[in-house]
Amino acid sequence: MNARTFATATLFAAFAGVFAASAADPQLLSMVMPDAKVVAGVNVDSAKASPFGRYVLTQLQTNNTDLQQLIAFTGFDPTRDVDEVLVATPSAVGGKASGLVLARGTFDPALATLATTKGAVTETYNGVTIIDRPDQQAGIALISPKYVAAGDITSVNAAIDRMNSTPSLPANVLAQVSTWSGAEDAWVITTVPLAALAPVGTATGGGGTAGASPMANPMAGVMQQIQQIAGGVKFGGSVVGTAAIQADNAADATQLGNTLQFFVNLLQMQAQQKNPQAANLAQAFSINAQGTTINVTITLPEAQFQQLFQMEKKAAVTAPMGGKK
Repeated sequence: MNARTFATATLFAAFAGVFAASAADPQLLSMVMPDAKVVAGVNVDSAKASPFGRYVLTQLQTNNTDLQQLIAFTGFDPTRDVDEVLVATPSAVGGKASGLVLARGTFDPALATLATTKGAVTETYNGVTIIDRPDQQAGIALISPKYVAAGDITSVNAAIDRMNSTPSLPANVLAQVSTWSGAEDAWVITTVPLAALAPVGTATGGGGTAGASPMANPMAGVMQQIQQIAGGVKFGGSVVGTAAIQADNAADATQLGNTLQFFVNLLQMQAQQKNPQAANLAQAFSINAQGTTINVTITLPEAQFQQLFQMEKKAAVTAPMGGKK
């Protein structure tokens, strides 16, 4: 597992909601670090019954080198063996990656033996077998036939120490996890202001320079006003995404809501000329401020959501090439 893996897993949990709602497993929550800045979850089990869910799982498996290596080493199949995934990280964007990908499912204890026959290295920590990455900086802990934990070794060892204990996340964070995981099919929450996750230099596109002007990216100013975000996705005939964005005060919430609406309107104006699909996306948004909270909802047919998913994937692949001079 590497930094890109954790970022991919977090985004997957946040946006690839193809799963039926189910409250987060307490055993998985017990292994989450108490200082997690982002916590996200998905219910993989019901994805097998969703056409779009199967599509996303297939794409994840096809395009993730780490996952392909894990499958090659162990015969592990995430589309068959995993029921629920919980992702947590204490890291900020651009910082040294650390974190956990926790999973509940069916895991054959013989996976470790199979891995060693194909060149993997294993170690034991507090009675738990860990399949190490070749550089031994990250690994997968086979906690039981039902649970595994993957991530950097320090985080994995700490998760093993916490297993079977009372969840150590703050009470208000646990309450949000319970609310969002119980009501939505896929969900994500942040526990710190957005600026703490993506420092100004990272958010502005200013080359990562700490002193970059927020004007380099108009969204940077918006990010500075956001104290916390929680969101989820529910699938059916239509995809319904919901987010609750917390501002510091009611005035900031109103201003932030108006700013977000401005960007949506701008998107719609541009899209009407260039991209009808994006125009429909803009029209699907609902934004309103209530007190210090901005509520955002987007509703799209599942087929259109898949088209947008494919467009975003294509843009991610072609963007680096387009940036070369």
